[in-house]
This record gives sequence, structure tokens and C-alpha cells, in this order.
Amino acid sequence: MKLVTAIIKPFKLDDVREALSEIGVQGITVTEVKGFGRQKGHTELYRGAEYVVDFLPKMKIEVALADDLVDRACEAVAKAANSGKIGDGKIFVFPLEQAIRIRTGETGSDAL
Repeated sequence: MKLVTAIIKPFKLDDVREALSEIGVQGITVTEVKGFGRQKGHTELYRGAEYVVDFLPKMKIEVALADDLVDRACEAVAKAANSGKIGDGKIFVFPLEQAIRIRTGETGSDAL
């Protein structure tokens, strides 16, 4: 099992959710986060005053998957989240030792 974490632009969330659903992913966790990478934020103009926005709004998507779905899920996220511009995001894959469904007590891949 693996935990796939993706950091994407907020307006790409629906596209990524649909892409994951199409390949059979049953559940995802989404968190609103802020951060920056190479784009280092940007400047905005508000009521005539210019100010720097260091941390940009992003969405963090977490998906626990069986090993056989990981590559397809990463491809789906990368394709759906790609706008071709800086700040599209990143995908991280972590090993997942154990998963337990609280309601039934199922463990491992059965819990996913």
C-alpha cells in the first residue's frame, strides 16, 4: 500500500477528483493549504497599495492506494492538474504500513 499526496492549484481540484474516480479510486482526503515553491509568491495591488503574497493557496490531496493503482493514480493526477504554468504542484508517494477501517476492523488493502 502507498499514500499518494498531491499539492495542486485549487481550481484543478474537480478535474483531479474526476480523474481519480475514473480509474477506480474510492476515497480522497482534501485539505486547503498555503505554500510556495519556485514561484516564490507574487505581488498584488489592493486599494492602490502593492503588497507581496508569499504563501499561495493550494489544495493537498491524500489518497491511500493498493500498490497496483499507484502509477495510474499519479499519471491521472499529473495529467488533470497540469496547466503548463509554474506552480502546478507536486506528487509525493509514501509507503503505507497499515490501514484499519474503524467501523469493521478490516486491515490492509481490505480497509481501503
